[in-house]
Amino acid sequence: MENIIKDIDIISPEEAQACDFKTTEEENTGKSKKLYIESYGCQMNFSDSEIVASIMKENGFDTTSDFEQADVIFLNTCSIREKAEQTVRNRLNHFNSVKKNKPELTIGVLGCMAERLKDKLLEEEKIVDVVVGPDAYRDLPNLVASAEEGNKGVNTFLSREETYADISPVRLNSNGVTAFISIMRGCDNMCSFCVVPFTRGRERSRDPHSIVNEAQELFEKGYREVTLLGQNVDSYKWSPEENNKARLNKKEGEVSKVVNFANLLEMVALIDPKLRIRFSTSHPKDITDEVLYTMKKYDNICKYIHLPVQSGNSRVLELMNRTYDREWYLDRVRAIRKILGEECGISSDMIAGFCTETEEEHQDTLTLMDIVKYDFSYMFYYSERPGTLAAKKFADDIPLEIKKRRLAEIIEKQNQLSLERNKLDIGKIQEILIEGTSKRSEAQLKGRNSANKVVIIPNDGLLQKGDYVQVRILDCSAATLFGEIAS
Repeated sequence: MENIIKDIDIISPEEAQACDFKTTEEENTGKSKKLYIESYGCQMNFSDSEIVASIMKENGFDTTSDFEQADVIFLNTCSIREKAEQTVRNRLNHFNSVKKNKPELTIGVLGCMAERLKDKLLEEEKIVDVVVGPDAYRDLPNLVASAEEGNKGVNTFLSREETYADISPVRLNSNGVTAFISIMRGCDNMCSFCVVPFTRGRERSRDPHSIVNEAQELFEKGYREVTLLGQNVDSYKWSPEENNKARLNKKEGEVSKVVNFANLLEMVALIDPKLRIRFSTSHPKDITDEVLYTMKKYDNICKYIHLPVQSGNSRVLELMNRTYDREWYLDRVRAIRKILGEECGISSDMIAGFCTETEEEHQDTLTLMDIVKYDFSYMFYYSERPGTLAAKKFADDIPLEIKKRRLAEIIEKQNQLSLERNKLDIGKIQEILIEGTSKRSEAQLKGRNSANKVVIIPNDGLLQKGDYVQVRILDCSAATLFGEIAS
């Protein structure tokens, strides 16, 4: 099992609760102060950190990659899994030891964990100076200034309007080729295992013209791929009069026009044929045939959909409050295959060992995987999050060793399916966007195909980041395709 997991380049069962993170890079434009941000969790958090960096840059801060050089340290946090919160707590303890020798240092917690634990972090543990939720980043300069004067700063107000549409993000950890664009904020789905509706508020959609302008500017700067981000992109819905989806639904007949996600996709696709478009995340209850046909219409909309299922069993899905059942999900997969073809990449999220899950219901997840044949998946065992509906209503009654065993079986199944799907690409010629050199060797280049698969090719010295190239696939592993430039 260890070799299998290592080969697929994904997390082991023991590490499955772990959390990805990124830090700011060194920037020296002559600003008077330095800002260091560590971002944890999802791409939405990484995108938010770019907004924060932009706001702080306008207020006298360059970014730094060395927290010991920082005047302000922000941890942009995730509450999805317990491991992420524990990691942040460990980092806060470390930064506070630094602060003992540098008392003027300001430490702040941003994002979902700030929203959930503001009182504990500020008053009980007294380990931070500033606590700011995802909708209050415009207030950061004022809160930091207040903290510098010895006062605690807190703003965790959840907005029904804020989208940061007018802020041009500072690109952090960028390869100069791919970028993320936030198109909406919040979530109206109340999945019983998830804290996001409580930490990010209600859904509201960003002005589509500001999205198109941001994508256009990125293209002009040399970027060749954008990913449109939202907790549930398929429920994107905007009008000039109202950007809050819940309110818009009530007065749709009263507004001048409505832009849905399919409309937005087309608007971004029309910027330039050489700008690739991806999106994440889709919800099975909301993804429409209109979106699929729009993807089919434009070659530069990548043929890849992240469609989280969470469980293959209808009873468990009902407990999770996913608002669809197994057959509904499989119907959406059939629509994807019918409209976009067998080559369209599909990935998923899966949770092993949700409350009361039986062995037979776990097997339903494995059989669904066999039917869908995911290209890859993000797989975790269930971790109860305080404040969620599941924590209030259900006992977390599956022993940890059973959760880990079920997760290991899901991982092994996905490894088999990933290899099976990748073997279908051998011999085919695919268009690849070059993202840079391979991590393993400067003699190799790394890129991705339309289905979001990593492709490694020899570095001929002529190709540059951002180039498109036709590649013949020669070999594969469960995680990677290997090819050569097609003559």
